Amino acid sequence: MIIAIDGPAGAGKSSVAQRVAEELGFQLLDTGAIYRSVALVSLEAGLSWEDGPALGDLASQLDIRYQLRDGQNRVFLRLRGGTERDVSGSLRTPEISQGASKVANHPEVRAALLELQRRIGRARPSVVEGRDIGTVVFPDARCKVFLTASPQERARRRHTQLVERGATEVPTIDAIAREIRERDTRDSERAVAPLRAAADAVQVDSSDITEDAVVARIVALASPDKRD
Repeated sequence: MIIAIDGPAGAGKSSVAQRVAEELGFQLLDTGAIYRSVALVSLEAGLSWEDGPALGDLASQLDIRYQLRDGQNRVFLRLRGGTERDVSGSLRTPEISQGASKVANHPEVRAALLELQRRIGRARPSVVEGRDIGTVVFPDARCKVFLTASPQERARRRHTQLVERGATEVPTIDAIAREIRERDTRDSERAVAPLRAAADAVQVDSSDITEDAVVARIVALASPDKRD
């Protein structure tokens, strides 16, 4: 059983997907964290985010494990031949967010990570969130949702998150909104697996409804499939 949740950056996919997974007792597969992991390890290795072949080779060496515990989906990363480490706290910086969008543009990276995502997702019932889950990674998922919100609302939420986390440098809401629009354009216009809703996805706009309402709707959509 796969519940596919797609949508643009800042739409609330991560928090909604986590709550749905917790309620249903499913694994939470955050595909964005996989691309963020590529951005992180390539930055640490001194690789350019524009070097597709080198990034693809690096991505092919990744192994990812998730652990949903105490309200957090921890991300454990290991490179081939290396030691596993918890990178959860390093993946949500603005720099890594932009890097994830850039590395995801490369066909070599997407090809290297596709089977990794499918292997993790098929291991057990899963909630899978990202940008091409219902269209590319799990096109046969029986429950597909495209979750979105207005750029200004997504920027407001991101600004609040940064303030609550005690970030030392917090951009203005307008600056974050500009960055979000740029990322939306980049993600939707990329040649490989562009951001778009699957034809059979249920579209949910969370701009003016609570997270509780979004979670309840997705759980209701998934329940008939869960009983199969």
